[in-house]
Parts: sequence; structure tokens; C-alpha cells
Amino acid sequence: MRVITGSARGRRLGELEGMETRPTTDRVKEGMFNILQFDLEGRRVLDLFAGTGQLGIECLSRGAASAVFVDRRADAVKLIKQNLKATDLQDRARVVAGDSMEYLKSLGEKFDIILLDPPYAAGLLEPAIAHIARFDILATHGIIVAEHPAGRTLPALEPPYRLHRTYRYGKIGLTVYRRSGNEEIEESIS
Repeated sequence: MRVITGSARGRRLGELEGMETRPTTDRVKEGMFNILQFDLEGRRVLDLFAGTGQLGIECLSRGAASAVFVDRRADAVKLIKQNLKATDLQDRARVVAGDSMEYLKSLGEKFDIILLDPPYAAGLLEPAIAHIARFDILATHGIIVAEHPAGRTLPALEPPYRLHRTYRYGKIGLTVYRRSGNEEIEESIS
């Protein structure tokens, strides 16, 4: 597993042992970053259920201002820190050891991009999306990218959030949500 492009291009990332963590495949990661390519520069990123940290690290490598990595597993937290050091990106990163859902409830900041890739069988994706909307932690014009099995349909959200599009990469789907700004309110007043 390597960083695709940017300041850490080509650097190898460590992987976790066992089957509990499923790294995003190169094809899906490439698709994800084709979607995000014009939205990364200077942005604040949240890599929830971070695993190896590869998605947030790719964002930092491509110019994101900062990234927060959250994972409950001690071995994952240790590996994320090692991967950040190996890519020389630790100065713009914060690693949080703990439950991702509890972290969402306690947040006092907003993010421009939120990456969601929980273990598929854990049943955490829909609750995480609901928490993000309920606690309104996505910045205006922000983006949520959720990875899931291709046959799964994710729920629509109430404004200002909207389900933008779902992309399919073989057996994997990426669903993109966007948060609008005040333009919809202004249009309804006119």
C-alpha cells in the first residue's frame, strides 16, 4: 500500500495484521481522489474509522491543511502514527484513540471533508452519517465520502445535507454527501 500522489508520493504505508481491517483498494482509492481532487487544498479532514490512516494521509499528501484520524484499536492508532512519521506528515495530523461514534458526539469543530470507511459488518456507517448531520460537524460546502458494499443504499439526509451521488467500483460503492451553504435559503426568500 502506497501513497498515490502529492508530497508523500510513492511512500509505502504499513498495514495491520489480520482480517479486522480492510484497506481501501487502489481502484477505489483512485476513484475517491478523482472525486475529491479539486476539494482538498487547504481543507480540514476527518478520517473516521481510520484503520491504517491511508485515506487521511493521501489527503494530507495532496495539500489538505490538517487531518484528524480516529480509531478505537490501539494497534491501528500506533500504525497511523508510524505511517504519518514515514510520510513526514505528522505536523498537520492529530490521532485520536477512541470510539468513533463517541468522538462525533463530543466534537466542537467542523470539517471540510469527512471520510467514512467502517468495518462493513459493524453496522456503524448509517449511524455515523446520522450523527454527522445531527451534530452538524460538516462545514458549509463540505463533503462526506462513505465507502460501503456496492449493493447497499445509504439514506438521504435533511437539508442542508444532500446525497450527491453514488459511484460503483466492482463490489464497492462510494456515496458522496454534500452540505450546502446559505444559497438555498436565499433562493427561497427571493
